[in-house]
Amino acid sequence: MVAVLGLALTASVSAADLCATDALDRNVCLPEPADRVASLSPGATELLFSAGAGDSVVAVSAWSDYPPPAAELPQVGDSNRLDLETIVGLEPDLVVAWTDGNSRAQLDRLADLGVPVFWLAPRKFEDIARAVEILGRLTGHMPVAERAAADFRTGISALRAKYRDSAPVRVFYQVWGQPLMTINGDELISKAITLCGGTNVFADLPRLVPRISVETVLAADPEVIVTAGRGDSDHDWLARWQNYPSVTAVARGNLSLVSPSLLQRPTFRMLEGARELCDILEQARARL
Repeated sequence: MVAVLGLALTASVSAADLCATDALDRNVCLPEPADRVASLSPGATELLFSAGAGDSVVAVSAWSDYPPPAAELPQVGDSNRLDLETIVGLEPDLVVAWTDGNSRAQLDRLADLGVPVFWLAPRKFEDIARAVEILGRLTGHMPVAERAAADFRTGISALRAKYRDSAPVRVFYQVWGQPLMTINGDELISKAITLCGGTNVFADLPRLVPRISVETVLAADPEVIVTAGRGDSDHDWLARWQNYPSVTAVARGNLSLVSPSLLQRPTFRMLEGARELCDILEQARARL
C-alpha cells in the first residue's frame, strides 16, 4: 500500500466547470456532470453506486463484485495492470482511482490524454461520506448522494454514542496469515475498533498494514483476536492461535471471524461491518 494520504475532498464550482480536489490534492474539473465513468477499484465502484451513479459506470476493475450489477460490467484490469487502451476506447468522462491500489504512472498517462482522473483515499468514516457526496456531485446525482451520506453518518454516530463508555478491550486484527499482517491506527478498520470501544494493540506501528511476528502478538497479549481474511474458509487462521493458551484472547475464547467484504473495503458497508465488530467486542467483554 502507498503512504497514508488523507482524503482532502473539497468541492467548488466556477462559472463553466464542476470542480473538486481529490486525495492527491489535484483539482479535477468537468465541463458537465460525468455520465461515462470508469472505476478502477472495488471500493470506488461501491462508492459510485452509493452516490447514485451506477448507471453511469461503463467499466470497473477486477473484484468489483458489489453491488451485484457491478459484477456484470466490463473489467479493465486490476491493481497490477490496467488496460489503458480499452479505458480510452470507452471514452469516459471521468476515471475514479484509488491511491492504495492503482499505478500513478499509468493513470498520469490517462490524464495526459485528457481523461479526468479523480483519486480517492478514505482514512476516516467522514472521508467515505464526503467521497460519496463529491462523486454524486461530479456525476449529477447530488440529492441521492447526500441522503446516502447522511444515513451513513447517522449510523456511525449512533455506534459511537452506544459504545463511548464501554470498557476498553485490547484487539489484534489479523489481516493475513502468511505472512502475518495487521493494521496500524491510521487504517479504517482500526477506527472501527476504536468506534466499538476497542484498542488496537498495534495502532502505533508505522506502516498502514505492517508485517509482524507471532512473538510480537504474544507479547501484546490481546484480549480479542479478530480476522476476516478471505471469508469462512479462514477459521484455520484462528485455530492456529489455540497453540498459545497463555494469550488472554485464547484463554477467554475471544477468537472471532468477521465478514471480509464489510470491513475491508472503505465503503458504506463498513457501517454494517462495524456493527458486527461491535457485537463481537461486546460479547468478548462479557467473557473477560
